[in-house]
Amino acid sequence: MKKAYLNAMLPAGPGGLLIENGLVATVGPSVTRDAVGSASVVDCKGKLVLPGVIDMRVFTGEPGSEYRETLASASEAAAAGGVTTMIVMPNTEPVIDDAAMVDFILRRARDTAKVRVAPMAAITKGLKGEMMTEIGLMKAAGAVAVTDGTKSVTSAALLRRALTYARDHDMLVVQHVEEPGLASGVMNAGEMASRLGLGGSYAMAEVMMLERDLRLVEMTGARYHAAQLSCAESVAVMRRAKDRGLPVSCGVCINHLVLNENDVGAYRTFFKMSPPLRGEDERRALVEGLRDGTIDVVVSGHNPQSDDTKRLPFAEAAFGAVGLDTMMSTMLSLYHNENINLKRLAEACSEAPARLLGLQQGCLAVGAPADFCVVDPQLSWQVEPASLYSRSKNSPFEHRALEGRVVETLVAGATVYSAA
Repeated sequence: MKKAYLNAMLPAGPGGLLIENGLVATVGPSVTRDAVGSASVVDCKGKLVLPGVIDMRVFTGEPGSEYRETLASASEAAAAGGVTTMIVMPNTEPVIDDAAMVDFILRRARDTAKVRVAPMAAITKGLKGEMMTEIGLMKAAGAVAVTDGTKSVTSAALLRRALTYARDHDMLVVQHVEEPGLASGVMNAGEMASRLGLGGSYAMAEVMMLERDLRLVEMTGARYHAAQLSCAESVAVMRRAKDRGLPVSCGVCINHLVLNENDVGAYRTFFKMSPPLRGEDERRALVEGLRDGTIDVVVSGHNPQSDDTKRLPFAEAAFGAVGLDTMMSTMLSLYHNENINLKRLAEACSEAPARLLGLQQGCLAVGAPADFCVVDPQLSWQVEPASLYSRSKNSPFEHRALEGRVVETLVAGATVYSAA
């Protein structure tokens, strides 16, 4: 069956998209009503048609904490937010640290999820930072990268061995860059933390870990990805590493691009994240790093937490915020407010993750999977708990009005979300 989306604004400019057998058959200005023949036609009326987001950092509660989030509920939230592929983290119970657990996630996703799901597997057994996992076996089972998720691999010797082993299996190593001793606070170290009487986490904790890791990359030649940068100096360090030709990449959470430490305000725990939200100067440096290509990937950092762990005094509350439902809308704020063009946003949300992880989707090209979303960039909506598909409701954008909303999401040419 053929289906055509006409009169759309694509990342490369005005045009249309023709789908056949779940793949993109034709794309661009040549896709007109006269050219698509008997295809079923959708008139986009100037709305955006963007490749589906490949979200490289999604935490779920399945298995082990399904009350927070399941693969099914996360996929509902993803579809509503324009995310067509979720890369799920190994921080589950049990941990995704062997081939059997990788296979379980893939089978469970096939049975229950609306969008594509691929797991990252753990670097160390049980995420304990003591013993390396069988990276080769987990890749063969379907893992797309290895990471310890919210934990840094602090042992340089262990990370060196993991990088060497991952290099031999052409596996991407993804690191949460925080030196735990300097990152023991609950928000960004600085004047705001002092005013609120809260312990601070220093940006230098991130810079130190990143610089150490890059030295190990020089030793091993392995592919390395810093999961979430949060400060200007980390962007500068990564820029220099790329100038030296190291096989490195980095990401940033959308929250760190559109929010800053002032949003913590009156001890608002939905803004308690790891790494923490930092100052406005740091936020602007991250936006510039995204604009010039130093930062490769934007992620949602979706980390659902229950009311029992979030509605507590700030110092006691759990880290994390949900982000799948609002991913595309918050990305569009960079288009509206920071003048980052659609092509660059599509690269950071879709094309770069696909390239780093070896996935076929992520672009609107002939022969690619028809994973995309239709977005009304001018449609405003209010983020309320009832509007979120995630089981957990800890959104930092609660009660905020966002400009731009997904009206339809498709995976392999089939509609998985429609606002109608």
